[in-house]
Amino acid sequence: MPWAKLHSHARYNLATSGVAHWKLRDLPIRMEDLEISGPSYYGYEPLQKALAAHCGVPAERIVAATGTSMANYLALAATLKPGDEVLIEHPTYELIVAAARHIGAGIRRFPRTHESGFALDPAAVEREITARTRLVVITNLHNPSSALADEVTVRAVGEIARRAGARVMVDEVYLDAAFECAPRSAAHLGDHFIVTSSLTKVYGLSGLRCGWIIAEPGLATAMWRMNDLFGSIPAHTAELLSVIAFGELERIRRHVRARLDTNRATLHRFLDSRADLDAPRLPFGTIVFPKLMRGSVDQLCELLRAKYDTTAVPGKYFEMPDHFRIGIGGDPEPLEEGLRRLGAALDDMMEAQS
Repeated sequence: MPWAKLHSHARYNLATSGVAHWKLRDLPIRMEDLEISGPSYYGYEPLQKALAAHCGVPAERIVAATGTSMANYLALAATLKPGDEVLIEHPTYELIVAAARHIGAGIRRFPRTHESGFALDPAAVEREITARTRLVVITNLHNPSSALADEVTVRAVGEIARRAGARVMVDEVYLDAAFECAPRSAAHLGDHFIVTSSLTKVYGLSGLRCGWIIAEPGLATAMWRMNDLFGSIPAHTAELLSVIAFGELERIRRHVRARLDTNRATLHRFLDSRADLDAPRLPFGTIVFPKLMRGSVDQLCELLRAKYDTTAVPGKYFEMPDHFRIGIGGDPEPLEEGLRRLGAALDDMMEAQS
């Protein structure tokens, strides 16, 4: 996060992971719809109803949270105690591992491999799970690759966890970027599943910090009580804006779909032109995780920033230093130019190595 906050910004930012920010003026906001304070204690009822409708689950299973990062922390902290074992995919979003480590959990990993297109493999989970495992953690769509796990696969992971006496946490913050390819949420697969998500990555509404957790009601209550330590009274104006945003999600989704379709075609043309990069051509998602076939990713990212005023995320932040992550959720023209500059930086490296 320090790198993302302090060093990822450039004229051409390929390091962003979500779609371009939606503007306040693009939502049907009236000043009389907003207020600074309101009746928000263990959930603001209109927002809870909007979340329940969006997720297709009863409101008592939903815990509002400040973005997916806090949702993930609350889910981990409510299910793990110091010394408990958590089994986490590799590679994954670094803050998930950091949060589990902060809680004091013992961390095991199971692989999602480049060679498989980062597919979720239940057999890999079964090889690494133990009788001490209390939680299995996956992302769907996978962060950093955008690989999709279908319902059959996620259900199989859940059954492996259930037999071991463990739950499964699924971070679904990118799932809606699969559009019609997306399976239903893992929240519908049983009480041993915990789901986290938000309006940040796919809808460009990061500033609202509208995140949530779906869990069985008893565990949801425990998470509400735990959140009293961190955010006892939410920012009510953000709650009101979030309720309005839920009424606009279909319109936003159409806009995002059109942008991602355009940008993905640009990305695939770029990847097709580069023998020095290897990445699966996935039909969905806002991020891609190519492998650099020759040379140093750190050197590439440093050259890209210093000479070409462009950034991408070094793979070392996902424990895969021969990869880097590119975001395709921005405006089409800057993305195209950013990829052109990435190609120029790659050519510079190849020339220097020859």
